[in-house]
Amino acid sequence: MKVLFVYPRFERHADSNPELRRYVPMNEYLGSPSLGIAAIAAVTPGDVALEFRDDRVQSAAFETDADLVALSFFTPAATRAFELAAYFRGMGKRVVAGGIFSTMMPDLVAPHVDAVVVGEGETAWLQLLADLEAGELRPRYHGAPVDLAQLPPPRLDLYFAQEGPGFAPDDYPLQISRGCPLSCSACVLPESMGAAIRTYPLDQVWAQLTQIAGHGRRACLTEDTSWFPGPGRRLLEALAHRLRDSGAPLQVSYLGASMPQVLAAPNSFLSAIHDAGVNMLYLVGGFDPVSTRAFTGQDPRAHQRALDALRRAWDFGLEPYTSFLIGNDQDDEGTVDRMLELADRASLKKAEFAIFTPYPGTPAWRRLKAEGRILTEQWSRYNDANVVFQPAHFSPEGLRDAYLTLWREFYRSRLTVVQGLDLPGRTIQF
Repeated sequence: MKVLFVYPRFERHADSNPELRRYVPMNEYLGSPSLGIAAIAAVTPGDVALEFRDDRVQSAAFETDADLVALSFFTPAATRAFELAAYFRGMGKRVVAGGIFSTMMPDLVAPHVDAVVVGEGETAWLQLLADLEAGELRPRYHGAPVDLAQLPPPRLDLYFAQEGPGFAPDDYPLQISRGCPLSCSACVLPESMGAAIRTYPLDQVWAQLTQIAGHGRRACLTEDTSWFPGPGRRLLEALAHRLRDSGAPLQVSYLGASMPQVLAAPNSFLSAIHDAGVNMLYLVGGFDPVSTRAFTGQDPRAHQRALDALRRAWDFGLEPYTSFLIGNDQDDEGTVDRMLELADRASLKKAEFAIFTPYPGTPAWRRLKAEGRILTEQWSRYNDANVVFQPAHFSPEGLRDAYLTLWREFYRSRLTVVQGLDLPGRTIQF
């Protein structure tokens, strides 16, 4: 049996808004794929032949001798995924789909494919392959939460093999946990992977890290949930100590966090991160109580706490590369000036800006759907760079203009700093 894994392409910020390339002078940067395909490939039996196509690098729509085509995608890639599914089914191939979008919207995906995998795919995948071989493929498979200690490292070698001129990501995601106890309005993680944080064993995380370093790449820890007290923080501390003590050239480009987490973290924890060689935090904004209130003009204390968080990161030698989200119902036209003022007061060198997006299956999606405020279900527009809902205090055009103004004005005064700079990969998908 042979399986073809396909990662569908999607619109990046500058694909949707080409003028961004004038505002932010940087090299073309695609970022690395999510780990979904690599994780499923790692548990695929050894007697199954594998092929991987990254549709962002080269169109995946060409002939294959695979028995099964497996698509993994999130919301902005869904439209392209459906096109590819139709192409391969037209060739007589069986097509299955998994990933975040398939998990949250299985009924929408089902007509386009032969089978949908919902949830964590590892256990469901093995059953799906057995059913396919027996000629009994079912239309839907449900993956239960898996024991992370039993999983092999993801097959990043499949991704490395796709690298070439114009596509050589500087960093790759390093996954250390699954699940989240929070219920942020625009996040599906608690529903897709459970409300409890489950961490990988340290040795397994180390194996991922050495795999990335062995290909001359840095790792990025994108999971801001791992800062919670308990197993996530203990694992990060253990990883930091091993990085510090190893003397090996294993680099972590940045660590995901939120402003409240930076404010609450013990000094010893921030010191351990810095001593391990991490010198940048990717601060996710627009979801937590601090960053959602800091720019409304109604909560000076939240604005000060946001500034305190950024300055505290700097105090520990951790550059706060900050993501600002605009379009929350509390935001208004004055939000732009408040964000830019904070960025200047905190001496931010790098930032990104995103439009609030109610991703399908999230609490925000259900609320705005019920309120009749969803403007389009053109999934390619759900990429944080388009207005897909009716904002509370902007017109759709006004919110897009505010988003572009943030990019333009932030980088106008920093042009010489960022000239020719490749910013870390998870963030700006230019």
